[in-house]
Parts: sequence; C-alpha cells; structure tokens
Amino acid sequence: MTDAQIPADKLAVVKALAGFAVKPSFRTPVHKTPSDHDIDTWEDVYFPSDDGTPLEGWYVPATEGESDKLIIMNHPMPMSRSGFTGHYGEPWSQVDTIEIDFVAHVAHLARAGFNVLTYDLRNHGNSSAANGGICGIGRYEWRDCIGAKRYVETHPRLSKMTLGLYSQCTGGNAQYEAISRRPGLFENVRCMLSPLVVSMTSLMGQFARLQGVEDFMQQMDFEQRKLGGFTNAEMTPHLFAANVKVPTLVVQVRDDLWTTPEDGQTTFDLLGSTEKELFWIEGTTRRFDGYNYFGRNPEHMIAWFRKYMN
Repeated sequence: MTDAQIPADKLAVVKALAGFAVKPSFRTPVHKTPSDHDIDTWEDVYFPSDDGTPLEGWYVPATEGESDKLIIMNHPMPMSRSGFTGHYGEPWSQVDTIEIDFVAHVAHLARAGFNVLTYDLRNHGNSSAANGGICGIGRYEWRDCIGAKRYVETHPRLSKMTLGLYSQCTGGNAQYEAISRRPGLFENVRCMLSPLVVSMTSLMGQFARLQGVEDFMQQMDFEQRKLGGFTNAEMTPHLFAANVKVPTLVVQVRDDLWTTPEDGQTTFDLLGSTEKELFWIEGTTRRFDGYNYFGRNPEHMIAWFRKYMN
C-alpha cells in the first residue's frame, strides 16, 4: 500500500508511531541522583560500548560496609538511568504523565547489600548519540550491555564481585541479544531480573489499535525502514530468549493496555533457563506503573537477587 492509498489523517498517525518506535524526538533527562534518596557515596562512571559509543552511568556501593555483590542495571526506551519525567509535562507527558524513579530501585538494592552499576543506553540520558539517533529496542543497544560488562571485567575491584543483571524492557531485549552474541562474557552471571521485555509487534500493534490504524502495520514497518530503523518483527526478545540460560525472573503487567499477556508469556516460555519465574503485576492497566513497582515494593526483587547471589 502506498502513501497515496492511505487517508492522510491515518498516514500521519502511522508516521508518528513509526517515529516514536525507532527515533524518539526527545531524551529523558537524568532528573534524580542517589543523593535524592539519601545516598551520598556514589560516583559517576564512563565507559565505551562495544562499538566505542561513550556511555555514562553511576557506581553506587552498598550502604552498609563492603559488599562483593554487583548488579548491572539498565533501563527502557525512552527513559534514562534515573527513570522518566512525565510529570514535567510535554514532550514526556505525550507518552505518560507519571514520574518513574529508578533511583529508588537502586537505593533499595544498595541498602540491601548490593553494589549497583547503572548506565544510560546510547541515545538516552547522558550517553552519546549513535546510529543516527535510531533506537533498535535492543538491536543496537546490545553493544552497550557488552560495554558495561567489559567495564566490570577490566575493573580491579568490580571484576572480583558476584554478578547479577537487572535488565529492563529495551535494556532487557538488548541483554538477551548480548548474551546470545557473547555467551562466554556472561558465563559468570548468577541471575537476571527482566521486567517488561517486549516484542514491538505486540506493543506497536496495540498502539495502532488504540489509534485506529491497525490495518496499516505494513506501512508502519515501511515508515520505520525509511527512518533507518528496524521492522517491528525484528525488534523482539523472542529471537534470543532461548540463549538466556541464567536464572531469570520475568515481570509483566498482566492487563497492560500497551501489549498483551501472550507476548510476555511467550518470552518466558522461550527462555533457555531451567530456573525461571514469571511474575505478573496486577491491579493496573498502565505499563508505566510496572516500571515503578520494585521502587515501591522491593521485597520480591531483593529476595530474587539474594537467592542466587549469596
């Protein structure tokens, strides 16, 4: 179907959705630091991605004494290591109006005895631009997961620590691909927490239905290609889940309006892990409530890491 065969109003929606999927028009700022949660012993860190893209993050040590446990944490699109600023108004509120606070998660982990390395993916937060500003929902960002792991492996202290992963949404998709491409690099990972990983066919299909353009998914793929991005079917953790063999806790919002429970269930079923758990967040239809869950309810998160990292 050509542009001329699609009503102009529908085509505008399709192009806007395609742009959001592969080339967001804004970045979310790093709007909080660990100091906002009364943690003052943290430091800025900088390291290159696998392809040399400069990445920025924090190292946050455990708050009570020395710890030999480290969690590498990343984030979803279009957020940053600190979360999301929908409460600031436009342009962020065009996606959702709530604040997401990932620093709260970091603070809970640090107080529970874990060191945390958290970083911004390329084209997000304070990390550098790459790939023409295109977001691959993991298809480019796996290189950042490699960069973070190599930073740890070459660090005189961090390289000696027991390691876990906290890989969220786009960051989780990226982590699955990184493990698939460099399995030897991740052999020493004890476990992973994997909230809200998503297939873009599911997510963008739901967006299209909500905006009345579900009949034009093929055109959406074409628009994404025109922008230099991937098709929706190419952006999914399903392609790499079988290669993830570490104990993995998958977390999804059961009634998420922006995706389907079948997508989350399929990801879980495809995981190559012999020890895995699927945890459903109940009582909300808002995907972004899921991102705040462990900041407000840290018990399951902490118990999962303690089980496999002690």
